[in-house]
Amino acid sequence: MGILAKHKEVFAMTVARQQQVCLQATPFYHCVTRCVRRAFLCGQDPETGRNFSHRKRWIADRLKKLASVFAIDLCAYTVMNNHYHLVIRIDQARALKWSDHEVIERWKNVFRGNELVDRYISGEMLSPDEDAAARDVIALWRSRLHDLSWFMRCINEPMARFANQEDNCKGRFWESRFKCQALLDEAALISCMAYVDLNPVRAGASKTPETSDFTSFRERARQYKACIKSQDKNSKRHATPQGLCPFNGCNDRTDLPITLPAYIELVDWTGRAIRKDKRGHIPQDILPILVRLNIAPDKWLQTVYHFSRRFHCVVGGLQRIRVYSDAIGRKWMKGLSSSRQFYRLAGA
Repeated sequence: MGILAKHKEVFAMTVARQQQVCLQATPFYHCVTRCVRRAFLCGQDPETGRNFSHRKRWIADRLKKLASVFAIDLCAYTVMNNHYHLVIRIDQARALKWSDHEVIERWKNVFRGNELVDRYISGEMLSPDEDAAARDVIALWRSRLHDLSWFMRCINEPMARFANQEDNCKGRFWESRFKCQALLDEAALISCMAYVDLNPVRAGASKTPETSDFTSFRERARQYKACIKSQDKNSKRHATPQGLCPFNGCNDRTDLPITLPAYIELVDWTGRAIRKDKRGHIPQDILPILVRLNIAPDKWLQTVYHFSRRFHCVVGGLQRIRVYSDAIGRKWMKGLSSSRQFYRLAGA
């Protein structure tokens, strides 16, 4: 039993109700992590005058690496001075299709391996108990490679460690465990992505979304612009930066419900409209996008601007929220009144 106890990993975690992930309801989630005391530990610190902006690159690079390892896709991200936002898609079906060899290789890209698993995968003769233990470990690794908590852990722990080493100090770097919102439908997904991509504009850190550093929108806009300049008829199909989830029409996969040009246009207009000196009506070319997503046009700007205040742990139409509530065992969800206002059809 000694060798089995040594190699068999056991992991137990108490998960708060509002942070539970229900893949039967939706694969899309919005996550937020803030620095301790909301200090500017990833930007210009007004107290000390030190600039920690290079840590934003650490986080962005780490996100891309983990997206290539986990069965979790990045839909949108923004790294701010004292927090970061993610919109992700959990692709459980993809993880379940991986071979044992692929699971092991992916796991070793982030963590150390396991002696018993190495012996198992090399074809070494094992006892029945050892063979079963090795298979259990691989199954555990597979489950963790599409687990949101493990994905966030793999971002936050190394970043905290690197920052503390740089500052020659100890203690917490992140304020608390990440906060999570379930995005139940297309309207919730697109509005949340726009909110995340426009965070620097909303905070006054940049004037336009395409000039906002360390955002998925800037990456997408630059890539798309380069594709247009190339004058390649098929280039728009490949306008997805590495590590980001493709839009409808950019790839054989159709994870995101609108086309990239439509999304760029929507976010660009929204970013200009939410500036205090730029209030205006919704252009005719933007209106059909909102209507197709079942979004009340007159509530779009207010919702994107105040997204985190209007919704709590779940965003979607009333019916979908009720189904989600039943699935995770909750009787009531904050944000029902916001849902009634945001959606054109209240019963959606």
